[in-house]
Amino acid sequence: MHNLWEMQRLLIPEGMADLRKRYMILHHLLVSGQTGRRSMVQALGFSERMLRTDIEFLKEHGLVHVESSGVRITDWGRELVEKLEPSMNEWLGLDKLELELSNRFSLKKSIVVRGDSEQSDWVRREIGRAAGEYLRAVINPGDVIAVTGGSTLAEAAEQIASQPALKQNWFVPTRGGLGEDVSLQANTIASTMAKRTGAQHRLLHVPDHLSEEAHQSLMQEPSVYEVVQAIRSSRIVVHGIGDAVRMAERRNMAGDQLEALLNDGALAEALGYYFDRQGKVVHETPTVGLSMPDWQKAEQVVAVAGGSSKAGAIAAVLRFGHSHVLVTDEAAAKLLLNL
Repeated sequence: MHNLWEMQRLLIPEGMADLRKRYMILHHLLVSGQTGRRSMVQALGFSERMLRTDIEFLKEHGLVHVESSGVRITDWGRELVEKLEPSMNEWLGLDKLELELSNRFSLKKSIVVRGDSEQSDWVRREIGRAAGEYLRAVINPGDVIAVTGGSTLAEAAEQIASQPALKQNWFVPTRGGLGEDVSLQANTIASTMAKRTGAQHRLLHVPDHLSEEAHQSLMQEPSVYEVVQAIRSSRIVVHGIGDAVRMAERRNMAGDQLEALLNDGALAEALGYYFDRQGKVVHETPTVGLSMPDWQKAEQVVAVAGGSSKAGAIAAVLRFGHSHVLVTDEAAAKLLLNL
C-alpha cells in the first residue's frame, strides 16, 4: 500500500491534496457529529470557499448530508473513513510515530491521532474515539474494565459503542471521586461506558482521598468491600495521566505535602500515584480502589493522554513500565520521541 500511495503522490499530487482535505472533513464529521460550516472552518483551518466546494463534492457522492442545522456524515461516509484510516495514517506518517513510540517505551501498541488536543477539542474527541475503538476490540466476555476519571476518558466514554451488547462485562471506577465536575468522575465514566456498550457497572461512592482510619473503616462495609473486590479483579485498566502539581491541588493536598512532592521531583500522576522524571513512584494517595499490585497484574493497561504540555508527564508514567498501550496525539508523540 505504501508504494501505491507514493506512486499516486508522484503522478497526481493535486489529487492527493484533494484526498487529504476530503478525508479530513469526513474524519472531523465522524468524530464531532453534525457540525456547522463555521465550526469546521475554525477546526480544520480551511477557507470557507474551499470547504464549501469540498462539501458539495462529498454531498454529490453520498458521503455527507447537508441540512439547515449543519453537515453530518452518512453511513457510507463513515464506512469509507474507517476503511481509509489505516492507509491515511501511513501516508500522514502516523504509523511511523506509533512504531517509534512502541519501541522507545516497550509498549505492545501505540495509537496516535493527528493534531494537538490542547489546541482543538475535536482532537481530544478523536483520542477518545481511538481509545474506545481499541477497548472494544480487546474486551473478552466476562472482563471487568476499570476506568479513571478525567476529560479525555469522558470523551472515550461518549465515543465507545458496541454491537452486540457486552452483557457479560462490567465497567467499574478505579477509585473514588475527587469532588470535581461529576461528568469527569470515574463513577460517571464507568456508568456511561456500560450504558453505551450494553454492559453492567458498579459504582464506588467514597471520597478519593482517605485517612488510614477511614480507609480501614470503609473496607468493613460489605457493599464497599464487594465493589473493591470487583475493581481489583479487573483484566483491563484504562487510565489518564495528569500533571503532578495540578492533580495534587485537585486533591486539596496540604501545602507542606505539596512542597515535599515537588522536592521529590514529582512530575506526573496516574491512578493516585506520583512519578518523577525517571518513572519512580515518589508519593501515593491512600484510597479505596485499585492498588499498585492490581495495576501491575492487569493484562491490558491502556494509558490515554495527549497534548504537547503533557509529554513529560506521559513519558514519566510510561517509564514506570506497567502501561501496555498508549493512545495519544501527534503533538505529544513527537515531543515524547525528542525527550
